[in-house]
Amino acid sequence: MSGLTFIEMIMTIGIFTMGIAGFTMLFARTWQNNAYTFEMGRDSMAASQGLNRIDDYIRRARQGDDGSYAVKSANDNDLVIFCDYDKDTITERLHFYKSGQNVMMGITRPTATLPKTYPTGDQSVVTLTAHVINDNTKPIFQYFNKDYPVNMVSNPITTPAPVADVRLVKVYLEVNIDLNHAPDNVHIQSFAEMRNLNDYNQAQ
Repeated sequence: MSGLTFIEMIMTIGIFTMGIAGFTMLFARTWQNNAYTFEMGRDSMAASQGLNRIDDYIRRARQGDDGSYAVKSANDNDLVIFCDYDKDTITERLHFYKSGQNVMMGITRPTATLPKTYPTGDQSVVTLTAHVINDNTKPIFQYFNKDYPVNMVSNPITTPAPVADVRLVKVYLEVNIDLNHAPDNVHIQSFAEMRNLNDYNQAQ
């Protein structure tokens, strides 16, 4: 049996090298896809947890310690309510808004002196969730009045919403860590009813 010629050896080495290169590229791509899937899953879970926190605070919205109505302002991507978010019997002013790709919560406590007042602006700010890519056509917040879902003509309420009409808030997030990478955006949404509001508790 004759041995390989020089040309056959070169061709064999070339085919082997291409096979190794192809396997390496396949492994690298598979690794990248798995890493992306893992990171998207992790960030989606974090976004879901952040949304659950927002829902909880909205449900527990109540009159401010200065007598303010439970909802101060209600816009597409900006919501201000009063809530004892840390359950210490003091009602904080909570400001939810989008900054870049983050959903933030500003927290302001009332003054210790009487009469109670709330300082202008947020005293402290925390990030609730990241990689949120809602655009202007997909608002984070939508608002519904007491007639929803029977009356769909006046729901959702046009923003800025009259605060006395708000009874239910839809929170909608689109999440993606890399807009150039499949799969598509992860969509997370929920509805939160303001339990402490009723038709006898109107904004002044």
